Amino acid sequence: MPRTIGFAKHDHDDCVQTALARADMHCANAGLRLTPVRRRSLEILLAEHRALGAYDLLAHLSAEGLGAQPPVAYRALDFLVRAGFAHKIEALNAYIACAHLGVNHTPAFLICRSCRSVAETDTAPAQGRLGDAAKAAGFTIERTVVEAEGLCPACQPESAS
Repeated sequence: MPRTIGFAKHDHDDCVQTALARADMHCANAGLRLTPVRRRSLEILLAEHRALGAYDLLAHLSAEGLGAQPPVAYRALDFLVRAGFAHKIEALNAYIACAHLGVNHTPAFLICRSCRSVAETDTAPAQGRLGDAAKAAGFTIERTVVEAEGLCPACQPESAS
């Protein structure tokens, strides 16, 4: 099972480069086009380690001469989500790079309400109470979105640690 990624210290440059290499390989194997705008959008999401709205992404792209119109960002984000390279954080109407790129998983998101950093972890929605309720109702779970809001370790008061 993938580990929770987002709040812990890690080699950030290696994290970004490894994810970009996985994305390149996935696109090559799947016949997908990771255009310069799509690749740069993924790189920006990976570098931020927090949720970004489409207009936040567009500001980065525009500053780099990669497009100034909203459809540029929305098309790139749509591709990244469909390819499994990014997730939409519904509570924030924003996007984050997938921390487990290339791994089949059911993500859950821990969202800091103060700094907007987001950690991604893995869940098993067909198990536990939700799975039991679905089974009792004769329902088959195909997709879930789990988002928890709170404070990350860096934003918690000293007394809470």
